[in-house]
Amino acid sequence: MLADLEVDFVVVPADVDESTVMGESAIDYVQRVATLKATTVSLAHPLDVVLAADTTVDRDGTILAKPIDDDDATSMLRSLSGREHLTHTAVCVASAGTIKTALVSTAVTFRALSDEEINWYVGTGEPLDKAGAYGIQGRAAGFVASISGSVSNVVGLPLAETTELLRTVGVRVAGTSKLMS
Repeated sequence: MLADLEVDFVVVPADVDESTVMGESAIDYVQRVATLKATTVSLAHPLDVVLAADTTVDRDGTILAKPIDDDDATSMLRSLSGREHLTHTAVCVASAGTIKTALVSTAVTFRALSDEEINWYVGTGEPLDKAGAYGIQGRAAGFVASISGSVSNVVGLPLAETTELLRTVGVRVAGTSKLMS
């Protein structure tokens, strides 16, 4: 997605604990983890602009992170079937000792899913590394009845907000003629 914005980047994994904290809301969770990722990598690369993000699915206040196994994925998908949920992504930019963040929430409604569809999808293996056990950019696209908000947010990186954050720290992004200050 960053390549589409014509941003030069290097992936540096942040070795951080992404466990939830008791009583933590989904919004607080993604903001904390995205900031932790950005600050951790920034400490090791203090001269670079560091972009980090974290995404989770929120079903009625319950955080649906990446499923631990097929049974967990099946349970998550059944719980999303025929209803609306929220996808929250926090984006964090660390640059020259400054931290800037953005939070984006998108409402997604699934159509009613049959057990056969859920079993087929879980059998593809795709849900296992996706928050909420689905990837809208993949085979689960046909499960989505409607979206209110940013589609790129549901994929995992809200591009409009990411562009604005990067521009505020002087990163040139495709389609922009001037750097913002």
